[in-house]
Amino acid sequence: MGKLKIIKYGDNVLRQQVKDIDEITPEIKQLAKDMLETMYAAPGVGLAAPQVGISLNMCVIDILPDGKKNPFVLINPKIISGENKEEMEEGCLSFPGIFEKVKRYHTVKAEYTEINGRRVEVTVEGFLAKAFQHEIDHLHGKLFIDYLQPWKRKLVEKEIKRRKKGNNW
Repeated sequence: MGKLKIIKYGDNVLRQQVKDIDEITPEIKQLAKDMLETMYAAPGVGLAAPQVGISLNMCVIDILPDGKKNPFVLINPKIISGENKEEMEEGCLSFPGIFEKVKRYHTVKAEYTEINGRRVEVTVEGFLAKAFQHEIDHLHGKLFIDYLQPWKRKLVEKEIKRRKKGNNW
């Protein structure tokens, strides 16, 4: 079990706009460590601060290529551009056990501040690009179910309601 509690869909914090991080303090560095530990324990490949109840502009990602840890800590990230949309199954730690197909860019250019304070610009592809888009969406109160057709989203929400009723959420 990770250090932090993962917030599930239905909590308002997941829909709130986050605050930019002006200074990388020891508390911010500790939050990044705690978020990574929580993400790895879940297990997941990404976690945004709102998913642990904190409205700050930060997320962590690690798609574990070749089974080795290669974490990204993104502070005040933004997507600059994207190309070549494709559909891929997606899940979310705030939606345990729910997976749906979502269209996202195959390649994205993003900029963010690293935990050491350096501002960087990267181009990422494939699954990593999808993780970047998914986690950065969280920082703007947007969730992967927002990309679904209305009828499909209703089915997902009905399933969540059923699980809540059975204390399985």
